[in-house]
Amino acid sequence: MYEQIAQNKRNSVFLVIIFIMVIFILSEGVGVYTGTGYYALLFAAVFSAIMALISYYNGDKIVLTISRARMIEKKDNQQLYNIVEELCVAGGIPMPKIYEIDDTAPNAFATGRNPENASIAVTTGLLSKLNREQLQGVVAHELSHIKNYDILFCTIITVLVGIVALLSDFMRRSMFYGGRSRSRSSRSGGKGGGEGIIILIAIIFAIFAPILAQIIKFAVSRQREYLADASSVELTRNPEGLARALEIISGDKEVLEVANQATQHLYIVNPIKPFESRGQNSVFSTHPPIEERIRRLRSM
Repeated sequence: MYEQIAQNKRNSVFLVIIFIMVIFILSEGVGVYTGTGYYALLFAAVFSAIMALISYYNGDKIVLTISRARMIEKKDNQQLYNIVEELCVAGGIPMPKIYEIDDTAPNAFATGRNPENASIAVTTGLLSKLNREQLQGVVAHELSHIKNYDILFCTIITVLVGIVALLSDFMRRSMFYGGRSRSRSSRSGGKGGGEGIIILIAIIFAIFAPILAQIIKFAVSRQREYLADASSVELTRNPEGLARALEIISGDKEVLEVANQATQHLYIVNPIKPFESRGQNSVFSTHPPIEERIRRLRSM
């Protein structure tokens, strides 16, 4: 289990390195092609950082509002509150705010910028269809997302995706405004061949980088799900509880009405059922295949 956790962390770092390499190639291409140096990268980085900060400090409130979640106290659901409290003590995690979504489809998610400012939300369907052992596995999974700083990590990935998208768009637009002629006049003639290669590579990346960025983003999301599964077992010492919960949630036919493409990656199981059934093995899937997650859990 600990090796699996370490492997997931290594894979996530590797994917971030790929992101940075793509950004470097794009920024170099934009600088050479337009003669603007690294100003394009600076602008993209500042703009993306501003948007990320807004999402970082207010994203959880937005998500909870969209999901029509209401905050509950211990008197509203003592069993759920006790489970969260027990696991927080076991994992050394601050007690998060607990929210309930009035929907019969079983599912759950965690949100917040750090363990001190975190929330978990569960549907009424989850509470009614899982027993205590299975519910404990789901809660442990969501608390693991908080403990592992997955929200912060996803914010970093969002910033990188934003920079890639902006640079790619800037590169494509500059092709129509004579950027190459300005670049030629600003550089010495002896570097023309090298510049041509850089520009060609940058153009290819400008076309395909946004798609690659989304693929990497989804790959990171899948790695974080595996990591949260493994961390959940570390908390509960009971892989079967979460494995059985995943079977029940994924096998449920009810549609989670409040979920959409912007929030689907947050949930423990993809709440958009048609996508979950057809595309869970796709590189564009936000979640790893349920069968593989269960297999890994039961091999622990």
